[in-house]
Amino acid sequence: MLDLIPSLSAWPPVVAGQRYAVATVVAATGSVPRPVGTSMLVSESGAVLGSLSGGCVEGAVVALALEVMNDGGTRHGTFGYSAADAFAAGLTCGGELEIHVEPADGSLREALARLARVRPAEPVALVRRLDAGGSGAVVIPDPGTFSVAGSPEVSSLLGVAATSVVDHARAAQLESFLRGGSTGLLHLAAPGACTGEPATLLVESRLAPPRMLVFGANDFGAALVPAAKLLGYRVTLVDARSAFATQARFACADEVVTDWPHRYLATEAAAGKLDQRTVACVLTHDPKFDIPLLEAALALDLAYVGAMGSRRSHLQRVDDLLNAGVRPERIAQLHSPIGLDLGAVTPAEVAVSVTAELIASRSRKQSCTPLRDTSGPIHQPAAFAGLPPAPQPATRLAPDTISQQEIAWT
Repeated sequence: MLDLIPSLSAWPPVVAGQRYAVATVVAATGSVPRPVGTSMLVSESGAVLGSLSGGCVEGAVVALALEVMNDGGTRHGTFGYSAADAFAAGLTCGGELEIHVEPADGSLREALARLARVRPAEPVALVRRLDAGGSGAVVIPDPGTFSVAGSPEVSSLLGVAATSVVDHARAAQLESFLRGGSTGLLHLAAPGACTGEPATLLVESRLAPPRMLVFGANDFGAALVPAAKLLGYRVTLVDARSAFATQARFACADEVVTDWPHRYLATEAAAGKLDQRTVACVLTHDPKFDIPLLEAALALDLAYVGAMGSRRSHLQRVDDLLNAGVRPERIAQLHSPIGLDLGAVTPAEVAVSVTAELIASRSRKQSCTPLRDTSGPIHQPAAFAGLPPAPQPATRLAPDTISQQEIAWT
């Protein structure tokens, strides 16, 4: 649902005050095009906002949406692939989707109206109750710091009095989802309950954009900044040389800072402005900048630390870091040489190589292989947003194994 926020307020049926229904993916197995939480709105006139499958099942879902607007109930549909009936509504990719459809009435409509006023990158969460024992929706404006205790809206959603003692187990589950920026279903049984259906919540949480710190105002930094913006990062470019950092080609960065890289990193860390989603890309390729910066970065719990240079440069860098007292297990978390081996040479190609490694790192892919050479589902569940990717060991090769690509980066 949250990805529809930029379009909600201007959607003609909303502007005209029409009734509409909300269809949401609540379970997905196998190879499916969209994850849990993906929503589509259907107006009483048949207008559609959003998509659930790229066209495979939308027609059948529109029919279900019109039904729920007619009778005020809810529907739950399962769509998969049927080789026996090629014309049936289903997923030709072979996966299976479960879709919940309900009319946008009462608290849900109010919640969506509130979401329509949220800025695109603003932290927000939507919590909806989907089981037969309850209904409703709550918008949470700051999910990263939310506490269930003392929240009358969430208490009402769970069907308990606001003055009741909070069940710590249920609160911890919900807060974990919210604070981690995660999306999924939570089945929360009441304390001591042995029978009956648990409360089922669909939680969609969006935190402030993760940060990327790009160190190095050069051609590679100029190419990486806009590429990182496409991935949703809030990008800060840092360089100690003001004549380089203030060039117009870095204008798309959210921030441009002139400071010694290691000093800026230490200041941001001390101010609590870095977290386990923060990425640091060291492109300066100059030991007087790189070594103190990497020494500081590897002491922090960041999602990713990468450094540009050839394999020969990397070997020297490892020796320098060891001499500076950095522990080998911390050095093993360094992505160096930075990027995936795509045959990249130009700055734009290197930016693709780096962002490809970032995606692989945060999804915890141990290796990257062309899809045509793999088997199994294409679409994998997203890694839990609150955790950093598993560290990838640095590979040390002999200096005489340097490739043409690495020479170009040196």
